[in-house]
Amino acid sequence: MDRKLLQRLTKYRRVLNQLKDLGLDRVFSNNLGDALDITSALVRKDFSVLGIPGNRRGGYTIDEVMEKFDKFLGKDKYIDVVVVGYGNIGKALLKYSQFPRDGIRILAGFDVDPIKIHRDSPIPILPIDELESFVKEQNIKLGVISVPSSEVKAVFQKMIKAGIRGFLNFSTVELKCNAFQSGMDKCPKTCTVHNMNITPELENLHYMVSMKEKMDVNE
Repeated sequence: MDRKLLQRLTKYRRVLNQLKDLGLDRVFSNNLGDALDITSALVRKDFSVLGIPGNRRGGYTIDEVMEKFDKFLGKDKYIDVVVVGYGNIGKALLKYSQFPRDGIRILAGFDVDPIKIHRDSPIPILPIDELESFVKEQNIKLGVISVPSSEVKAVFQKMIKAGIRGFLNFSTVELKCNAFQSGMDKCPKTCTVHNMNITPELENLHYMVSMKEKMDVNE
C-alpha cells in the first residue's frame, strides 16, 4: 500500500475517535478533509479503496468506518510491541495512556541496567538478555529502540536475532535495514525501520516559521 495513504488512514482513525467522543455517529468527507487539510474528494477516494460506502446526504457511519479501518490496519487484534531502553523516552512510552485505546500493547521494556529491572510492574522491565526468549514466546514483531547512540547497533542486532522485524528508532543513530557494517549479519528483507530524529524536524519547523515571519513583514 502507498505509504501516504497508510498515514492518512491512521489520521482518519484518530479524528474518528475524537468525533465519537463528542457523541457523533456520522461524519462527512468534508469534515475529515478539513481535519486533515486535504480535499473531500481525496477522502472519498481513500475510503473507496477500503470499500467503505457513503452518500452525500448521510455521510459515513463512524462505527462502520472504524471497523473497516481496524480490519484493514490489522487493529482488530492488538499490536504488540517491546521497548528496548528504559531511559526518559522509554519511560514516557510505557506511561502513554493512549496506546491501549489505539490497539497498541507494550508488553515489556528491556534494559542493561540491573537497577531499572522491575519484573512485577504492570509492564515489566526485563534484562536485555531475556529479549530473545520473550519475543519468540510472545511472537512479537515490532520494537522501539531508545538507547544511547553507543549501544544502538548492538541492540539492533539483538532485536533482529530475536525476531523483531519492524523498528521505531528514537536514537540519534540512523539505522538502515539493508545491511550492517562489516562483520555483522545482514538484515532480513522483511525488516523495516522508521528513524524518529527530532532534530531535523525542529530545524525544518524553525525554517518555516522564520520564512513566514519574513513574508508577514514584507507584506
